[in-house]
Amino acid sequence: MKGSSLSAQASGSRHLPHVLLGSGPTPGFHDRDEAGRSLGTRLLPFRASSPVILGIPRGGLPVAAEVARALDAPLDVLVVRKLGVPWHPELGFGAIGEGGASVIDADVISMAGLGPSDTQRVIREETAELERRIHLYRGGRAPVPVKGRTVILVDDGIATGGTVRAAIEVVRRRGADRIVVAVPVAPPGTVETLRHVADEVVVLRSEEPFLAVGQFYDEFPQVSDGEVARILAGSEPVVTPGSADDPLDRTVEIDLGPVRLVGDLVIPTGATGIVVFAHGSGSSRHSPRNRSVARALNGVGLATLLLDLLTVEEELDRANVFDIELLASRLVSTTTWLHRQPEARDLWVGYFGASTGAAAALMAAAELGAGIRAIVSRGGRPDLAAPRLADVTSPTLLIVGGNDRMVLELNRQARAMLRCPNQLEIVQGATHLFEEPGALERVARLAAGWFTRHLIRTPGKMTPQGHRMAPRE
Repeated sequence: MKGSSLSAQASGSRHLPHVLLGSGPTPGFHDRDEAGRSLGTRLLPFRASSPVILGIPRGGLPVAAEVARALDAPLDVLVVRKLGVPWHPELGFGAIGEGGASVIDADVISMAGLGPSDTQRVIREETAELERRIHLYRGGRAPVPVKGRTVILVDDGIATGGTVRAAIEVVRRRGADRIVVAVPVAPPGTVETLRHVADEVVVLRSEEPFLAVGQFYDEFPQVSDGEVARILAGSEPVVTPGSADDPLDRTVEIDLGPVRLVGDLVIPTGATGIVVFAHGSGSSRHSPRNRSVARALNGVGLATLLLDLLTVEEELDRANVFDIELLASRLVSTTTWLHRQPEARDLWVGYFGASTGAAAALMAAAELGAGIRAIVSRGGRPDLAAPRLADVTSPTLLIVGGNDRMVLELNRQARAMLRCPNQLEIVQGATHLFEEPGALERVARLAAGWFTRHLIRTPGKMTPQGHRMAPRE
């Protein structure tokens, strides 16, 4: 087992100190969302390792969602079930998880006087419930791959740790390279135990007396199965039927001479077009929002390349993040590289840009002309490419949240400079990151429709070109 370390951080100014009242310590967090934001801040050093965030249902998902947002990392669920003594359900004699993983405490079984028939009945019942929840939460979607990755397991708190130990075993069996357990609260004894099975344990508050996880929250309502499914649906749009079998799916290194960029390339069988993603400021190829859109595009048979246009060292200089000319030149060079790859050289190319990445995409498209067949901008800043907007010939779709008023106005102004076929789609009620229920799914559908129209070739069909389209506001 790799070396473990405990990161226990005293609560900040927003958290009251530990004091004994009639019912125990003063709560440390208002609710799970606040706890998740605090935990996300504490975990920021892990962002460079491009982690996968796995929430333990049900209460761990709201916390994990905030962590994934802070780290700009993919979010998934890891379903595990506690095995409770039949006449004392709160007393667990073990836990089970996906893939047949289990943790059994023989001492508890002996102490409780459980016979083989008792334990097997509980295991059968909990296995059925495990499978039900997996289907309900994911809706048939495959788990986010964790092989070779850093995985951060998140819950709203830990009491005895049996469920988390099962979760750790599940993730190890799936090939994770490093496992970090991260929770807002846990008792010192449990933390010490977990240090021997996880690679690292991050806890914001670890203190005694520890009566229950809920004592550290002002508001601690139950989280429903529907809420878990909604959180996951907000991070992953439903893939359109018709996904190709056995797509090419690999991480690539793009040699641009002075630098090497890293990207994730997916090419479904039979793809005729590929969408290259240009991420916004402070984001990366692991952006859960852009990966959600990419999965939707893969679902309609389009290839995708999500890449980091800057190296880790370059990102440390914030000026590079807003250097649109530098980002655009990297995008042009990446497109040239792509055409040299045997599996991608015949694919029509489109760009998907978010925030400042949209400006880079438009500037690169102005340079490449007819070589870029379509562009989609999500919450983009096309105004930052103003000097080259009139040179863009690629059909362009601008998607903006209706409540993102400043960016919406900037998009309207930039659109007036475009001479290419273009369209403005406003997602009503959405803000800049499209975090509202259904907003990101709307973005994915709009993008899939636009790129399908312009990148998918059928016999006798060419890329449509037309007049300037009216906005759909």
